[in-house]
Amino acid sequence: MTERFGQSEGEVVAGGGDVPTSNGTGARNPAETDKRRQILDGARSVFMASGFDGASMGEIAKAAGVSKGTLYVYFDSKEALFEALTLEEKRGLAEALFQLDADDPDVRGVLTRLGETYLVHMIRPDHVAIIRMVIGATEKFPRFGQAFYEAGPAQGVARLTAYLDRQVAAGRLRRADTELAAKHFLHLCQAGLLTRLLFAAGGPVTQGEIAPRVSEAIRVFFAAYGPED
Repeated sequence: MTERFGQSEGEVVAGGGDVPTSNGTGARNPAETDKRRQILDGARSVFMASGFDGASMGEIAKAAGVSKGTLYVYFDSKEALFEALTLEEKRGLAEALFQLDADDPDVRGVLTRLGETYLVHMIRPDHVAIIRMVIGATEKFPRFGQAFYEAGPAQGVARLTAYLDRQVAAGRLRRADTELAAKHFLHLCQAGLLTRLLFAAGGPVTQGEIAPRVSEAIRVFFAAYGPED
């Protein structure tokens, strides 16, 4: 069942809620941004502990240290809060990982650094838990999965594709379907690793596994997409 707040905005304020305001430019003011961050942090801890179905807005408000009135001013339902949290997590990860210098002639070096950083983030227990939560909630709310995919994996592939396009133009890689090449590289790096973690099979991934995996991914990738002789 969707949890929604049934009071008017005036009743929320009377109950102690904080109404978000802007500075006249459409941007949130600092106090609003901090409060929203506080709520998202509280929601994150509750969702991680209880999952989507097990979490309640009351528990989230308590964990965030805000009233339910304040919580519902910022997010009018548990679904809206869950979606905002997961999208922020995935979008932030894509932006952090895929900062690629298209002018760096050392393509192997750039991809090696990307691959290693990518795997370090992929194997984080909290990241794996978020993916499990989204998958679990997607059957009931398909838009969660679509939005999560578009904000994270699709953005990462798009950024890597743009980088590979530049390398093809510079003659550092052979002409190919660069979007498919981007997907190949990322899948070569994790090569079943994420599936293993999602099913909690085979034990945790060690740091010692990362470099050899990426090295092999680079070898296979350049065998397929390296510059033509």
